[in-house]
Amino acid sequence: MKKNIAIIMGGYSSEYKISLTSGNVVYETLDPSTYNAFRIHIFKEKWVYVDDKNNEHPVDKNDFSITEHGEKITFDCVFNAIHGAPGEDGQMQGYFQLLGLPHTSCSMYQAGITYNKRDLLSILKPYGIKTAESFYLNLGDTVNANAIIAKVGLPCFVKANKAGSSFGVSKVHEKEALQEAIDVAFKEDDEIIIESFLEGTEVSVGVISYKGETTVLPITEIVSENDFFDYEAKYEGKSQEITPARLTKEQEDKVTKEAKKIYNVLKMKGFSRSEFIFKDNEPHLLEMNTIPGLTRESILPQQAAAANIPLADLFATAIEEALV
Repeated sequence: MKKNIAIIMGGYSSEYKISLTSGNVVYETLDPSTYNAFRIHIFKEKWVYVDDKNNEHPVDKNDFSITEHGEKITFDCVFNAIHGAPGEDGQMQGYFQLLGLPHTSCSMYQAGITYNKRDLLSILKPYGIKTAESFYLNLGDTVNANAIIAKVGLPCFVKANKAGSSFGVSKVHEKEALQEAIDVAFKEDDEIIIESFLEGTEVSVGVISYKGETTVLPITEIVSENDFFDYEAKYEGKSQEITPARLTKEQEDKVTKEAKKIYNVLKMKGFSRSEFIFKDNEPHLLEMNTIPGLTRESILPQQAAAANIPLADLFATAIEEALV
């Protein structure tokens, strides 16, 4: 009997358009002979099922069901394709956990940790994971530019703490530009993280649970045409994404070991993509994404293709593992 799969997409953050594209790729890719796929748009103002004629049907939040042609439809599993809140920060995971509904992403706790950059880095440091030097600010804190620069140096990166896809990120080269960058980051989040600049090769490492095994996918090297891997570089073609990355065997072994260690230490499930920069030949973790982009041009699908894993197989395995 075919399983009913809800593909949730959209979300409350600046990333909603990318999420809609990711979700539609999943919808178009899942084998219709195995799954009944339903596109569910999650927005602050509405949760709706969007049918093939783009008609919208409300979602009953009491049990996450829909009604079509007078028939109530419930779901066997949720495929989570929401980048940012509420799909990547633990809100949807907690909701589905309360309903007892399987989903393809990590648990609420893991989602909350990984979505909060400074919490993630703080938890991993005792395990020997190397990171950039960092300085934290909450909205309303007094900004002491001299103290910040004394700790992280220049240039440095100013980032929204809980936002993805390079929204609210600035590279600061001089003290006079620091306040403006802080203001930009606070437009995305009420917490920010300021990190030292690490100069070196940047790589993205996909780690997934695949057929019961923690699997590290072929590594992608990021070469940005811009000053750093910003939104334009990530989504508008202003970068080269080279898979497999041009690393030495030693570098490849080191970053593979670190990425797998992080996945296992955090007790992750489903898909993940971690970003590293090599400094002094050692990989330093920047961040971890638990709902990485799934468009056909996105990094994780590129890595799966390099590992000879078809997209349909990648998505189906995530569903089947969630159903176990």
